[in-house]
Amino acid sequence: MKNYLIQIIEDDPSVKKLLEITFREYQFNSISCESKKSAIIMFLSHNPDLLIVDLGLPDGDGKVFIKQIREISKIPIIVLSARHDEKEIVAALDAGADDYITKPFLVNELLARIRANLRRNKEETTLSDTITCGNLEMNISSRDIFFQGQLLKLTPIEYELLKYFLLNANKTLTHKQILKEVWGVGYQNEMQYLRTYVNTLRKKIEQNSTRPEHIKTESGIGYRFYCNNERKN
Repeated sequence: MKNYLIQIIEDDPSVKKLLEITFREYQFNSISCESKKSAIIMFLSHNPDLLIVDLGLPDGDGKVFIKQIREISKIPIIVLSARHDEKEIVAALDAGADDYITKPFLVNELLARIRANLRRNKEETTLSDTITCGNLEMNISSRDIFFQGQLLKLTPIEYELLKYFLLNANKTLTHKQILKEVWGVGYQNEMQYLRTYVNTLRKKIEQNSTRPEHIKTESGIGYRFYCNNERKN
């Protein structure tokens, strides 16, 4: 099993130390720095597998660093910040972060998010035609999606929306991200479109659409498609 390398960008010494000790205990390698400038240099020289980024860095906002990384890499990025404001969370995710955890945080939750992001990143590099999630199975080549072994009848938009969710399982997606990727540029503010299609999709793939197990609402932010099993390679 690969020993993943996690880069920590955090200027609070106590938080940085806690992360270093935790990662060592759970057999992750880690490197750490305190600023945007040193983070870029470290990233380019060490090629880490995942980034943990604080937003309040001494030489600027962490969202700027995230945008810089997104220009050159698809590496998983998890924001770990004391900023709880919904606008900050949405802005960080829109900048390119894959996940957002607020301080104070639970170590087990952080580790679970790290594993999910590393797993998804690995699967994306080895992705075949078939993606599975519980009772859902999608064949990308044929564009067929099955639920409990039965072929789902979906409209083109429903298909694209479910495909986007499946390809980004266990990742918090903002309203604007989903609208842009599924409907296209210019639809980022059409919230009613998204709400309507999420509701119809829930009725087709959830055992109970009023208590969804897959398409969970992230209040004020967007949606997260929960999938506990690994996809087929």
